[in-house]
Amino acid sequence: MVSTMVAAPSRVESLASSGIQSIPKEYVRPKEELTSIGNIFEEEKKHEGPQVPTIDLEDLVSEDKEARERCHEALKKAATEWGVMHLVNHGVPEELMDRVRVAGEGFFNQPVEEKEKYANDHDTGNSGKIQGYGSKLANNASGQLEWEDYFFHTVYPEDKRDMKIWPKNPSDYIPATSEYANHLRALTTKVLSALSVCLGLEEDRLEKEVGGKDELVIQMKINYYPKCPQPELALGVEAHTDVSALTFILHNMVPGLQLFYEGKWITAKCVPNSIIMHIGDTVEILSNGKYKSILHRGLVNKEKVRISWAAFCEPPKEKIILKPLPETVSETEPARYPPRTFSQHIEHKLFRKTQALNGA
Repeated sequence: MVSTMVAAPSRVESLASSGIQSIPKEYVRPKEELTSIGNIFEEEKKHEGPQVPTIDLEDLVSEDKEARERCHEALKKAATEWGVMHLVNHGVPEELMDRVRVAGEGFFNQPVEEKEKYANDHDTGNSGKIQGYGSKLANNASGQLEWEDYFFHTVYPEDKRDMKIWPKNPSDYIPATSEYANHLRALTTKVLSALSVCLGLEEDRLEKEVGGKDELVIQMKINYYPKCPQPELALGVEAHTDVSALTFILHNMVPGLQLFYEGKWITAKCVPNSIIMHIGDTVEILSNGKYKSILHRGLVNKEKVRISWAAFCEPPKEKIILKPLPETVSETEPARYPPRTFSQHIEHKLFRKTQALNGA
């Protein structure tokens, strides 16, 4: 079966504010998914069962060797067992994180007509302009949509930014987002260095393998999840793994992120002043599966708007061949992933998803 692009949907925000009591059928998830969708506020209160680990990065630069080693071990354990963690003492100023939140929320609080000035091309399947304001298109056979609007753009490096689509309002959007991107780039180096050491590699190895100082790109996607009249039927973002090397997530302290861990959906708690970090497919491939890229999704709710700022650290699309590093491969642990460019990996995932949707 050939997938077809559907007509561009209305903005989810407009739908949510129209007073509807039930959601359109294209937003309703399949029956097999619905059994696992609960009340996110009740889920976040649960204290029993596995919890997403919190990693304190302060000791990564400690002069105390034992403190550094403990920090490396904690990071390695989280990356190996979970592939996701709350980072605290990460080096990004709290005041800057607040500015980013205020600026992003301010953009979405504008009238829809104002935001539409920054709209991306609806036909994102045909090399259209994907940066800008948009809503997820149903580009699959099921025609399902996600309960979110978003704003997507490249934020690092400076020479790859398209400033024409950066919002002029609020006035602090450009300064705050630019400064935040620079801090995230430094955090990327810090984390990749530690993950390299944990694999027994030279400190700069993983960063070199994903493009180094010159080629690594950071894409920002601000996800806006309006209140949903039937949150038990919808998802903000469907289950997926990130293709990135690393993903850093800031949010407005409204719960929504769930991780598929040991066969169950686990809700991430809201940890003040933390940044959530995902290991992406790229680092999973380079580590030959030693580090995990975990399946995750986003839930919505009736009571509060949720906003998250996801920053994807990505290698260049064509210049690098992604494959398990030789040091991670042995007779007992053969290479688990075939060599692919980053672009080919994305296409492979889309092809597999289309096959699954079409019953192949």
